[in-house]
Amino acid sequence: MEKELQLPVVCTRGIVVFPGQEVIIEVGRKASVNAVDIAQNEFESNIFVVCQKDILHEDIQLDNLYQVGTVCKIKLIRRKNGFLRVTFVGQERAKVLEFINGEDMMYAHVECINEIVGDPSEEIALAKKVIREFESIASVAAAFPAEIIEQLSKGVSAAVLADQFGQFYNLSLEDRQELLEMADVNERLLRILEILQKEKEMTKIENRINSKVKEKIDESQREYYLREKMRAIKEELGDVPNGDDDVEALRKQINENPYPEHVKNKALEELSRYEQLPSASQEASVVRTYLDWLLKVPWYEETIDTEDLNKVMETLNNEHYGLEKVKDRIMEYLAVKQMTNSLKAPILCLVGPPGVGKTSLAKSIANALDRHFVKMSLGGVKDEAEIRGHRRTYLGSMPGRVIQGMKKAKVINPVFLIDEIDKLGNDYKGDPSSAMLEVLDPEQNSQFSDHYLEEPYDLSKVLFVATANYLENIPEALRDRLEIINLSSYTEVEKVQIAINHLVPKEIATNGLKPAQFKISENELIYLIRHYTREAGVRQLQRTIATLCRKTVLAILKDNKKSIKVTKKLINEWLGKEIYEYGNKEKKDQVGVVTGLAYTAFGGDTLPVEVTYFEGKGRLVVTGQLGDVMKESAEIALDYVKSHAKQFKIDVKFFESHDIHIHVPEGAVPKDGPSAGVTLTTALVSALTNQKVKKDIAMTGEVTLRGNVLPIGGLREKSLAAHRVGIKTIIIPKGNMKDMDEIPEIVKNDVTYIPVENVDQVIKEALI
Repeated sequence: MEKELQLPVVCTRGIVVFPGQEVIIEVGRKASVNAVDIAQNEFESNIFVVCQKDILHEDIQLDNLYQVGTVCKIKLIRRKNGFLRVTFVGQERAKVLEFINGEDMMYAHVECINEIVGDPSEEIALAKKVIREFESIASVAAAFPAEIIEQLSKGVSAAVLADQFGQFYNLSLEDRQELLEMADVNERLLRILEILQKEKEMTKIENRINSKVKEKIDESQREYYLREKMRAIKEELGDVPNGDDDVEALRKQINENPYPEHVKNKALEELSRYEQLPSASQEASVVRTYLDWLLKVPWYEETIDTEDLNKVMETLNNEHYGLEKVKDRIMEYLAVKQMTNSLKAPILCLVGPPGVGKTSLAKSIANALDRHFVKMSLGGVKDEAEIRGHRRTYLGSMPGRVIQGMKKAKVINPVFLIDEIDKLGNDYKGDPSSAMLEVLDPEQNSQFSDHYLEEPYDLSKVLFVATANYLENIPEALRDRLEIINLSSYTEVEKVQIAINHLVPKEIATNGLKPAQFKISENELIYLIRHYTREAGVRQLQRTIATLCRKTVLAILKDNKKSIKVTKKLINEWLGKEIYEYGNKEKKDQVGVVTGLAYTAFGGDTLPVEVTYFEGKGRLVVTGQLGDVMKESAEIALDYVKSHAKQFKIDVKFFESHDIHIHVPEGAVPKDGPSAGVTLTTALVSALTNQKVKKDIAMTGEVTLRGNVLPIGGLREKSLAAHRVGIKTIIIPKGNMKDMDEIPEIVKNDVTYIPVENVDQVIKEALI
């Protein structure tokens, strides 16, 4: 007795699901996605799958659907880029009684179709005949999964045999649907026998074609004979062609390797030219060099990424301390790639001061993924041809740095480091940053065009990692294509851990020492950090430790020492007197001197600002090699003080009879940026009202003409600089409170932050 059901509907294009068979289908249309979700949540994963007659129609139309489909069970769902990858298991044939439109999906009222079993003897005979025919045609057997072949050898029911054939053999959509609609098992087996007989006839035709192809191959022997004859004629004429061994070796390389079709065609075309040219000609040398480049650049060679995410994380942790955001981003990339089996490689850009580990981190990423590593530095590159290559018409032309790097990498999916991307230049020879757009745009770099190669090159599988010191210096169009990851300055605690776990062991090994021969404690490392280095990263610290290791080697070999224990006295003896004074802040409260905070390429730094005045003609003098922005900040600060002279109890006529001098010490060092506005205003008010500024307070913030304090960047680096010199209080714009989670706990525990919105609050907190 037939049973009736009402189920959600998935409409397929070109896929027919047979009862008892498991099929994976990508579901993307909104109505089908909704049907899968509702079937799983409300119909115990039961669903009705029916095929369209015209697979090219995107919209689902009732008159374009077959009237017989399959009731299926949803076994597994995987989500991928907005699509569902669904595993359906066929349950029963079913005939549509009525389609019902729902909200953003479709239901079907269906009646299940029972199998019609005929004469058992006829069924057994037909099944045996089908299996014999199946085994006799190799091309049919090859189309079936191995597990299905194994089942057939053990014997399966006639109904299952017929449905397996319909599911896996390469049939037209109409033939598949015809088999699905046949309820009678014996009728299905007879139809399958007809299909197999046609396959036999096709095999005979293919054999005839193969014999004709063999005859053509024999003709190629004739072509070889003619080539030999032509070579002998050329030798008689004195026009000696290029060596046959060389040409044949190149032809063999081209034909036997899986180069892309367009590359093979280009290489064979150039090889044909090369073969005709005299070996001594200049053009032959040009063509031969081009062939070398074309064939040695990787076109298909690829490494397999490490799939063990725990191993990748362990590698990154072993090679780098901290940098959690960067590590998390790499892990996300790997996880998504593993889930989807394909991913356009992101363009990561590590931005931060020198010495914080940008370049070494890129190497660690390559080690963690088990990929090849290659580096290209863009510092000082001004010629577009450096990126895109020179055309072959120029003497000494060669590919650009990108293709050169790919040749060194030897695979199509290396980790490619683009170093110092913020130092790209441009001149009359072109703008290399524009050429880099095609390299770094995931939508374009699958067809990268190099002037020398002339053939499009696929860079889509390369994991590009760029580095920069200043985000602002990266051309805007390039910046838009980069995923920016900021690497901030290290705290003192982080530097000590990096030195203990990485720098000291590395320098001990580099200088041929054993761990027992060079001993340095944590206190001595802190002493080195505070008095011999002042940097955001650890590059100078590494050089200092390397110097101590070399001195140790000399002492062991020259003075017969067995080992060296580094002390402060020994550091002073080997490295000289202290270079930096730790806690270098103002010793006492002063008038007209304020400690500002600056963000430089080397991390944060303190920036004292001095103001004085004397009789004159109302001029403003600004010294200390300040940039335009800081000069404007000084003018804004002075105008604000003038407009609020009565509030600060300053005589208005004072500004007409006195010159004011603003100076920022270390005049040889260029300084610029908007965040000195608060500092300049406070120094002016202090000097003109003769009020002292608290010695242990520092400040940062931009000021407007109305006295509002605006947010600034680099709060973490500035906070570290203030903490390094012993500042206990920092005045910051209220808008920067959102950045407090970036400040290390060790700094927040030692420093008090005062958020302000206007200059009046700053003056109240800073002046005594």
